[in-house]
Amino acid sequence: MSTVHQPDPRDRPARLTVGVVGAGRVGPALAASLQLAGHRPVAVSGVSDASRRRAATMLPDVPLVTPAEVMARADLVLLTVPDDALPGLVEGLAETGAVRPGQLLVHTSGRYGARVLDPALRAGALPLALHPAMTFTGTAVDVQRLAGCSFGVTAPDELRLAAEALVIEMGGEPEWIAEENRPLYHAALALGANHLVTLVAQSLELLRAAGVEAPDRMLGPLLGAALDNALRSGDAALTGPVARGDAGTVAVHVSELRRHAPGTVDGYLAMARATADRALASGLLKPELAEDLLGVLAKGTDGAEGDAR
Repeated sequence: MSTVHQPDPRDRPARLTVGVVGAGRVGPALAASLQLAGHRPVAVSGVSDASRRRAATMLPDVPLVTPAEVMARADLVLLTVPDDALPGLVEGLAETGAVRPGQLLVHTSGRYGARVLDPALRAGALPLALHPAMTFTGTAVDVQRLAGCSFGVTAPDELRLAAEALVIEMGGEPEWIAEENRPLYHAALALGANHLVTLVAQSLELLRAAGVEAPDRMLGPLLGAALDNALRSGDAALTGPVARGDAGTVAVHVSELRRHAPGTVDGYLAMARATADRALASGLLKPELAEDLLGVLAKGTDGAEGDAR
């Protein structure tokens, strides 16, 4: 009588049934990517109408069920809920007996490492923290963007190969983050990506106010070049009036922003001070020019009109 070997979920070759708890923008995209790698999505849960529509579009024919049913049906469960909801969800699933021994439990929070899954670990689950360093739209384009995307990975040593395999199967690149460094790692990503969106949106609005008909077309090449230069050269890529020490120009900027878009002034001043500090430290901003510049920024902070010379 022959027996069928059941692969250990830690081993790469296993084809897994996949479930999603929380059909936001991230979960369905990751499940769809795993499906392309040969795994089989079998269940998804979502609360809002938007999440249910997203799941139906990204994972057609995959049934919408309760979180407990997702846990019961899947070998690999993606917990793709907001950061603040994750600890309570994990505790609830463990307390109700929804977690099965040997079940791979993956969360995608940037803030948390694997330790947040300790209640499930005690119930026998295999915990992985796989955070894609990517912004998601909730559409099929997200699956394509995972190609070459870095994932912040935290997991027990014995699950390292399993974590790497899953990331690579989704087209990503695993980057190991120590448990204690997860909050700093996440803050770094938020500082760059989330604030970038705000800065670009403000810039678009100001260009429209200045009469530019196609601000997106104007900004696209400029911001693309600035990002490429920054990634290649770091602080050496700094340009513009702050890095040059053009205090008069910065004063005019502050004055105009106060007149046309006062809500942008605090952000402009904060970024200008940070830029000045980095330009000064890297030798781009001459010390003799920095004093006047920092004086203008200090006046701007006090709410005084800039010297529009």
